Amino acid sequence: MNWDAISAISQLIGSLAVVLSVLYLAVQVHQSTRVARLATQDAAATALRDVTKPLMESAELERIWRVGLEDINALSVEERARFFHASYQFLKAFETIHFHYVYGQMDKELWEGWRGLLCHYIFASGMAHYWKLRPEVFSERFRKFVDSLEAPADQRTVGTLFKEERR
Repeated sequence: MNWDAISAISQLIGSLAVVLSVLYLAVQVHQSTRVARLATQDAAATALRDVTKPLMESAELERIWRVGLEDINALSVEERARFFHASYQFLKAFETIHFHYVYGQMDKELWEGWRGLLCHYIFASGMAHYWKLRPEVFSERFRKFVDSLEAPADQRTVGTLFKEERR
């Protein structure tokens, strides 16, 4: 065997090693991207849970939220302030979820569920009142998105979900 043949075989082996390395890196990047998307989706759910958890733990806060969604004028000034703080946190969580979706970190099917939930709440009269007064505290992209939403035919929030059962 001559040196030219040995050199050609060496180059072939080197080329194969480079191709295998690139394939290995592609697999690693794909797995890393998948893990990042799952972590983002989990963080979105956690963010909204963190906002709604106090509402489950405090009957007073739950009442303020439920009543404020449907009739903000039924709340005292102090209760309206609490409702506005909760509305801000609720919508900021959705703004973050929307941001993740826009940048491809949120699965479309999962996003559609979040979007559907937001539609129910953003059109509740108390939340709509808050949105009308404070849109500037949200990004322009999120404002445009929210303003493009259409009210659901059968709006369901914690303020309206069980009305049929009370009758």
